[in-house]
Amino acid sequence: MILTYDAMDAGGRPTTDSIDAPNVKEAVEQLRRRGLYVKKIAESRASTFRRSAALRAKTADSVRLPLKLLVQITRQLAMLLRAGSGLVPAISAIQRQMPNPNHAALLGRLVNDLEDGMTLTETLRKHPRTFDAVYCAIIAAGEASGTLTEMFERLSVIVGKRRALRKKILGAMAYPALLIAMCFHILLVLLFFVLPRFNAMFVQLGVQTPATTHALLQTAEFLRGYWPLLILLAAGLGGAVAWTLTSAAGRQWLSNVQLLIPVVGRLRSRLIQGQIFRTMGMLLESRVDVLDTLDLVRESTRNRRFEKLFNDLQEAVTSGGRLSTAFEESGIVEPYICQAIYTGEDSGSLGESMSFCADMLDESNEEFITMVTKMLEPVILIIMGFVVGGVAISLFVPLFDMTSAIK
Repeated sequence: MILTYDAMDAGGRPTTDSIDAPNVKEAVEQLRRRGLYVKKIAESRASTFRRSAALRAKTADSVRLPLKLLVQITRQLAMLLRAGSGLVPAISAIQRQMPNPNHAALLGRLVNDLEDGMTLTETLRKHPRTFDAVYCAIIAAGEASGTLTEMFERLSVIVGKRRALRKKILGAMAYPALLIAMCFHILLVLLFFVLPRFNAMFVQLGVQTPATTHALLQTAEFLRGYWPLLILLAAGLGGAVAWTLTSAAGRQWLSNVQLLIPVVGRLRSRLIQGQIFRTMGMLLESRVDVLDTLDLVRESTRNRRFEKLFNDLQEAVTSGGRLSTAFEESGIVEPYICQAIYTGEDSGSLGESMSFCADMLDESNEEFITMVTKMLEPVILIIMGFVVGGVAISLFVPLFDMTSAIK
């Protein structure tokens, strides 16, 4: 740490200089041993700047650009490159308009790496939280084929479609999530506030409660007595969910498990297929070799079933077979998609056929999401009715029995 100080020597003469020390206390002690009396000492601007630069670099490595901002940056890069700008000036221009300093620092890291001689693909792969395998694979193909501008234009479409689909899923799940939260809130109020009052009344009146009512009252009593343990369990569950979503091993496990869930698995499989076909179509249309395309696209998924599919596809290509046959034998891809790929292979327009399949899957996925969410809302309402109605019946049946006994 470089510290600048104002001091006086033994003769009363002022002096101003700098000293290198691990901290302020150590610096003052060194100056006293030199016979100087320190009046003012502070970290120098150069040291502060270096520390800030190091902090910004560390932050840039861990920051993640929002999907909306990634769409905007990709479109702007495509526009600037199409207008004839160089890659480094284009990224620098976008960096200057970033309101968030962390986002600007990330783009600054890209500029520094490019100026140091790294390729754009290499520098993007240093930030996997923002630029995923598909993004980097398409950029790698663009650099290899000299069509980087076109790849950015197509990437803007892909990322834009991904953002639109995510917004659609989140929007469709908002109302069901609200219903679930409301149902959970009602249950908490019943278990912690309503049921204890009825329990005290039943005990005071000596009412014999049915088995269902007794079980419900015992559950409420247990929750009231052991609520700190329940909070710890909820915190542990939240930590497990956070680990699953953030760690590489957790995401790998989640990717493999998702396909085993009946409705979610089908939707997830079709979403992965849409992403694969979209990327393969784009690369093949850019005259990338089939084997190179498979190598680039296989990084887009961690699911074991799709990894096996890519192995089968590579084996089919190297042995002179058909991609459509490998897709059909996998049991993952639906027959009409396989037929479209077969037609593309025969007509020599495999890339266009892959893009067409991606469009069909995107349209089908949107319809499937709409259908599932429309079915989910009444199901949740019915479950809420059964739960709340069951609690109400369990509470009022003993009261009716007590009233009948009094008559």
